[in-house]
Amino acid sequence: MDKLTRYRAIIRKELEDFAAWAKPPKDVRYEVVHDPVLDHFELVECGWENRRYVHIVIFHIDVIEGKVWVQYDATDRPIATELIRAGIPKEDIVLGFHPPDVRAHTGYGVG
Repeated sequence: MDKLTRYRAIIRKELEDFAAWAKPPKDVRYEVVHDPVLDHFELVECGWENRRYVHIVIFHIDVIEGKVWVQYDATDRPIATELIRAGIPKEDIVLGFHPPDVRAHTGYGVG
């Protein structure tokens, strides 16, 4: 299995694992969204909470030029840490939600 195929599988598994671990309210569900053409991944929370419709992006991850870009993480359980534990090297993970001039100081990839 080549590197990008492995990275894609790891990302999907980590998002699916998070969705299985988190316990949303009764009429709310977590959906893993994947665009295989653009290498775009999201975990979305959606459904009804009482009389209010909920649609929230929990994670947004892209694979860009061989690197895993964490574009958004709305949790206190960082997805980047889980991706490292699953086998993606820290230098291949870019924290896209940090400004470009800050990324070099994060210990992660710079893009």
